[in-house]
Amino acid sequence: MGNWRKSSHSGPDDGNECVEIANSPTHVAVRDSKAPARATLTFPATAFAPFLEALKESAREL
Repeated sequence: MGNWRKSSHSGPDDGNECVEIANSPTHVAVRDSKAPARATLTFPATAFAPFLEALKESAREL
């Protein structure tokens, strides 16, 4: 997987939820920056945008 970077959706402070993402031509990987050695979620690149939209919709319903 490519270089990991903090998602623009993570907050700027250390206490916020921190998500890192890495892109390749075919996949997007997501991990918790506070526990990078733990599990990583990997999505086909074409499924990542719909996944984010579903999360946004879910958050609006809360």
